[in-house]
Amino acid sequence: MKNILFKKSFKRKLVLVLALPFVMIYNACQDDYLDVVPDGLATVDKIFNLRQEAEKYLFTCYSYMPRLGDLRRNAAFLAGDEMWVPDNRENGDYFALEIALGRQRVANPYYNVWQGEYQGGLPFDGSEIWDGIRHCNIFIENMSDPNNVPDITDTERERWIAEAKFLKAYYHFYLMRHYGAIPIIKENVSVDAPTPAFDLPRDPYDEGIDYIVELLDEAAAVLPPVIADINTEYGRITSVIARSLKARVLVTAASPLYNGNPDLSVVINNDGTPLYNTTFEANKWQIAADAAKEAIDAAEAAGLRLYEFNEALTGFDLTDTTVTKLSIRNAITDPESLEIIWPNTQSLTNGADGLQASAMAPLEVGHNTRVARKVISPTITMAKLFYTDNGVPITEDKAYDFNDILELREAQPDERYNIEEGYRTSRLNFDREPRFYADLGFDGSMWYKRDALGDETKWHIEGKFGDYSGSDHPFFFNETGYYCKKLVNWRMTFSNDGGTFETYAWPEMRLADLYLLYAEALNEVSGPSQEVYSYLDQIRERAGLDGVVESWAAHSNNPNKPTTKEGLRSIIQQERMIELAFEGQRYWDLLRWKRAVQEFNDNVQGWNVKGDDEASYYQIRTIHLQNFISPRDYFWPLSETSLIRNTNLVQNPGW
Repeated sequence: MKNILFKKSFKRKLVLVLALPFVMIYNACQDDYLDVVPDGLATVDKIFNLRQEAEKYLFTCYSYMPRLGDLRRNAAFLAGDEMWVPDNRENGDYFALEIALGRQRVANPYYNVWQGEYQGGLPFDGSEIWDGIRHCNIFIENMSDPNNVPDITDTERERWIAEAKFLKAYYHFYLMRHYGAIPIIKENVSVDAPTPAFDLPRDPYDEGIDYIVELLDEAAAVLPPVIADINTEYGRITSVIARSLKARVLVTAASPLYNGNPDLSVVINNDGTPLYNTTFEANKWQIAADAAKEAIDAAEAAGLRLYEFNEALTGFDLTDTTVTKLSIRNAITDPESLEIIWPNTQSLTNGADGLQASAMAPLEVGHNTRVARKVISPTITMAKLFYTDNGVPITEDKAYDFNDILELREAQPDERYNIEEGYRTSRLNFDREPRFYADLGFDGSMWYKRDALGDETKWHIEGKFGDYSGSDHPFFFNETGYYCKKLVNWRMTFSNDGGTFETYAWPEMRLADLYLLYAEALNEVSGPSQEVYSYLDQIRERAGLDGVVESWAAHSNNPNKPTTKEGLRSIIQQERMIELAFEGQRYWDLLRWKRAVQEFNDNVQGWNVKGDDEASYYQIRTIHLQNFISPRDYFWPLSETSLIRNTNLVQNPGW
C-alpha cells in the first residue's frame, strides 16, 4: 500500500525565507480522523523522487515551528505575571489571560497544544505539533534511503536529515514543556495499522529527555556551525542551535519540577509504569552544565557574542546612557545581532497587529494608535524586579528606600536621558539600572529612536488619561502604566498615515540566555566560583553594572549573598528574570523552579491609568487576582476528548 497523503480543512504557508507550498500528512498520534485526499494528489514516493520536491517537504517540517513572537500564540507572554493586556475580545483573543487567572480547564482547554487547537476548536496556525513530528519521521525515513532523491549530494542529504532530527527533537520538547511526559514517536505507525496501534501511552519523562538529547547530538554532529548564505538559508538550523537547545533541555530536566519532585509520584501509566523518577539526581546538573559549556564554546567559536550597539554607525555623538540602553534593546530586535543563536523566521514581529505595534506607544499628539497600540503592559511586579543603579535588588540596596512607591519625585537635569527633565513620576522609576530604562517605558520616561537624529530628549511618554500616550482608546490602551520598549526595534518611525517597523525574527535563544543557563547549572554542581561569576558579570557589564561580588559587597544589606549556593541561586534566578524579561522565558523558568505557586498567586497591579492628574494616576490599581493551584497548574491538562479517544493516556495531577 502506498503511503498516501492526507489533508485537513485548512491551509498554511511556511515563512523561512520565502513562502513555499507544501502538503499535509495524517498524524497517527493525534485523535483526529481525516479524509483521504482525492486521486491525483502527490504520494510520498513521488515527493522523494526529486531534490526540489524533497526540499519543499523539509520546509514543511519547519512550518510547524510555533510562532512564539506572536502575542496571541505564545501563552508564556500572558499566562504568568509578567505583563497584561486589555481583557476584551474586540482587542484580541488573548486566552492566556484565562490561564493566568487560574481558569484553565479539561474540557476544551485553552492553548490545547496537544490537539493543535488555539481555543474553541480554532487551529493554531501552524502549531499542530504531532503533525510536525510525523512529517519529520516521514522525511527522515525517506531521505535515509539512498535510492530516493538521486539528484542530491551526500552532504546535502545528511544535512537535511539532521535538520529534520533537530525539529523532531524540538517538537517533542515543546510538548513536554506543556505536559511533562508524553508519548515519544520514534517511528510513524503505518496508516493501515489496526486502531490500537495508535493508542500510545505516555513514555517516562527521563526516557523522552534521553531520546531528545540523542537526536540533538546526531544533528549537531552533521549541521554547519553557521549559515553561509543568509539570503537563502537564514533561519535554518545550525549545530550551534542544536547544542544550545540541548543545554536548555537538560537544564529543564535537572530543575526541581522534574528532578526529585514528590508531587509527580502519582503520575503512573495504566500498566503501573511510573512516568517520573522522584529521587533527586545531582548528576543531572553536571550533565546540564557540560552541555551548556559545550554550546557556549561552539557559539563563540562561530562568532557569536553579546551585542553592543555601534554608535559610529549612527553618525551622532550619543551619551553612554543612551548607547547602553540601545545595546540592551537591540540585543533581541536588531536583525543583525550576533547575539541571536536561533532566529525563528516562522515568527516575525512586523505587521499592523504584530508584536512591535502592540508594544509601541504614541510619543506625541497625532501618532496613530492603531500603529502604536501600547497594549502590552508590564506589571508593577516586573517594575520592582529590576535592580537599582547599584546593581542589587531594591529590597537590599542600603542607599535607597523604595518602601513608598506612591511618593513622587521630579527628574533632575542629570536624569534627563532617562526621564523628562522636570517631570514628576513615581519614586519607583528613579535610581534604577539601565535595563529598567531600556526595557520599560512609563509616564515621563524617554523613548529614543533612530529618527530622533541624535536628539536624546526628543520624545518621552505622557501616560495619564487623556495624554497622547494615555489609556483613553476604547480598545488599544495600556493596563498598567508601564510600556514594553524592549520589543520595539529602534528604527521604528511614525508617518502621516501610520508608521513602519523594521521587522526581526523572533529570537528563540540568544547567547545571554546560554550564559545564564551555564551559570545556573554550574552553581548547582559546585556552588559559587569565579567561573559562575564571570558569566553573570559579562551580562551585567553589557547592562552597565558592576560585577556580582563587587555590587553586593558595596551596596547590599546582605553582602555575603553571592558566596553561598543558595544566595547565588537567588541572584542567578533574578538575573535571568531581568535579562530575559518579556521574552517568554519567565513563565517557564518559574514553573521549572517550582516557584510559580508563590509568584502567580499575587495581584496583577499597575497604576490607575484612568487618572488624569498626578494624584489620581499614581494610585496602585489591582487589575486581577491570580489563582495558581499546585501541583495542578504546573502542567497543561490533557483534554477530555484526548483521554476518551486514547484510553492508554493518563491525566496530569490535579486535573
